[in-house]
Amino acid sequence: MKDEPESVDAYISAAPEEVRDKLREVRAAIKAAAPTAAESISYKIPYYNYKGRLAWFGLQRAHIGLYLRPPMIEEHRKELADYKTTKSAVHLPLDEEIPVPLMKKLIRARMKKNDTGE
Repeated sequence: MKDEPESVDAYISAAPEEVRDKLREVRAAIKAAAPTAAESISYKIPYYNYKGRLAWFGLQRAHIGLYLRPPMIEEHRKELADYKTTKSAVHLPLDEEIPVPLMKKLIRARMKKNDTGE
């Protein structure tokens, strides 16, 4: 995925076939939690805007990164204890189930902050 994809569909189509279903699952979880969020490409990965920056996701070598503006990761540290995290990312391992309920919870929490301008 060297060139910037024109759409999220193109991004997923350009990924290796064995990970496309997981990427679709991450996309579906974000869209289910934030149905009114605008979907586009930013930083060469899928991006969602809801009253500002909501979330990104991107395929890495051994995981899918879910990127959320701080302080989302810190505020959900206990629930994310089983995942590698950074200040603004959750690493979703490719060899594990996508934690859809947890993803939706994180997206909804970020939406609430965006609603209040935080």
